[in-house]
Amino acid sequence: MKIPRDPPDYKKILEDQKNKTELTRYLDRDDVKDFINRINNNYLYWEEFIYRPLPKDTKQDVLWAFIKVTRNLNIRELKISKSDNFVFKFQIQDQILQNLHEFDMELGGSLVGHSIVPEEDRDKYLISSIMEEAIASSQIEGAATTRKVAKEMLRKSRKPRNKSEMMIINNYNTIKKLKAMKNQRLTRKMILDIHASMTKDTLEDSKYEGKFRKTNDVYVINGVTGKVYYKPPDYKDLPKLIDDFCKFANKEDSKVFIHPIIKACILHFLMGYIHPFEDGNGRTARAIFYWYLLNHGYWLIEFMSISRIIIKSPSKYAKAYLYTEKDENDLTYFIKYQCRTLELALVELKEYIKRQIKEKEMVYDIIKIEGINSRQAYLIKEFSEDPNKIYTINEVTNTFDVVYQTARTDLLGLCTLGFLEKKREGKKKLLFYRSQDFNKLINKYFRAK
Repeated sequence: MKIPRDPPDYKKILEDQKNKTELTRYLDRDDVKDFINRINNNYLYWEEFIYRPLPKDTKQDVLWAFIKVTRNLNIRELKISKSDNFVFKFQIQDQILQNLHEFDMELGGSLVGHSIVPEEDRDKYLISSIMEEAIASSQIEGAATTRKVAKEMLRKSRKPRNKSEMMIINNYNTIKKLKAMKNQRLTRKMILDIHASMTKDTLEDSKYEGKFRKTNDVYVINGVTGKVYYKPPDYKDLPKLIDDFCKFANKEDSKVFIHPIIKACILHFLMGYIHPFEDGNGRTARAIFYWYLLNHGYWLIEFMSISRIIIKSPSKYAKAYLYTEKDENDLTYFIKYQCRTLELALVELKEYIKRQIKEKEMVYDIIKIEGINSRQAYLIKEFSEDPNKIYTINEVTNTFDVVYQTARTDLLGLCTLGFLEKKREGKKKLLFYRSQDFNKLINKYFRAK
C-alpha cells in the first residue's frame, strides 16, 4: 500500500487574498455547494477528492479549503491527554447517525424475543463467531493458515504446530475471556493482561508479553518496501498516555455525551495510535473495541466478526488510520470506516444465520425422536453430509460450548440409538463415526424435503 499524500494546509491557502476572493465567489454557486456537500457526505480524504471532476472554473486547492472550513463548522474537539498530538476531532454525519440507530436497535436489547440469533442455536453461533474472529484477527497480523485447518484445530483442541496457530488460539481464548471482563473498569493492568493473553508464546522474546515497550525503535512500516507509515509516541510517555486512555474509556460525563459505539471506535484507534507494545497492538486494539461494546450492553457483538470484514480489504483499515493522522487528527475517517465495518459484519451475521436456518429446514424434516436434542440433531446432519466425519468429545465440547460430560452424553446417546459407533484411540481418546446402519436409520427417522 502506498502512503497517502498529505493534504495541503487549507489555512495557508486562505492566507492568499486571491484565494479568499475566489472562495467568496463560490459561495454564490449552487453547483459548487452541491459538490462540496457530496464530498463531505462521503467524507473524502484529499487523495480521494483530487480525482473527482471539479465544477467548472474552480480551483482544486481553494475547493479543498472550502471543504475544510465547512467540516470545521460541525466538528467536536476531543482532548485525550496533555501530551503532544493528543487533541483529536470528529463529527457525526447523517450516515453514521443512521448506522448508530440501527446498531442500537439490533446490537443491544433483549437476548430473546425479536433477536436475530435463534435462542436454541445461540451457543453454536457464538462459538463459530469467536472462532472466525480469532482466525481473521490473527491473519490480519500475519498468521499463515487456512480457516478450515484453524477451525479444526480449535474444535479438536489440538495443540498448535507453529506461531500462526498459537496466535489463533491466543485470540480465541482472549475473546472468550472478554465476556468475563465486561463489567470491569478499564485499567492499565487489564490492558497488559489482554496483551499477555493475546501474545503468549508468539513474540520474538517472551519478556515483551504483557509489557509496554522500552524503546522507540518501533514503527508502523510497509512490510515490502520498509517505508515508515507512522512513528508512535515516546515510550517514556506510555504510562501517562495509557492512564489517560483508561480515564477516557471509564469516564461517563452527562454533560459531554459520546455515543458508546463512537467511543469504542475511538478507543480502537487510540490503542493503535499509542502503540504501547513491541507487537500485538492491533489484536489488543480490536479486543478493547469488543470489550467496550460488551461493557455497554451491545451483546450481539459477541456473534459478529469485524476482522473478517477488515481482512477482505486490509488497505482500507490502514488508510482509515493514516487519513486521521495526516488530516489534523480527524477521527471521522476512522469512525466512518469502523461503522461501515460493523454494518457489514452485521449483514454477514444475518446472512449466516439465514443460511443456517434454511439449511436446517431444507436438509431434513426431523421427525421427533424421543431423547434427541438439538445438538444431536446437528451432529446427525454433519455425519450425513460427510460420511467420513469423525468427532471426538472435545470437538463437540468446543463446537457447542458445553461441558465435557454433556458432549460425552450426546455422543454416547447417538451410539445407543444406533446412529454412531465408537472406538478408542490410545488409552483415553474416543472417536465417534457413522454406524453401518446410519443410512437405514436416516430413512426411518427423517425424510428429505
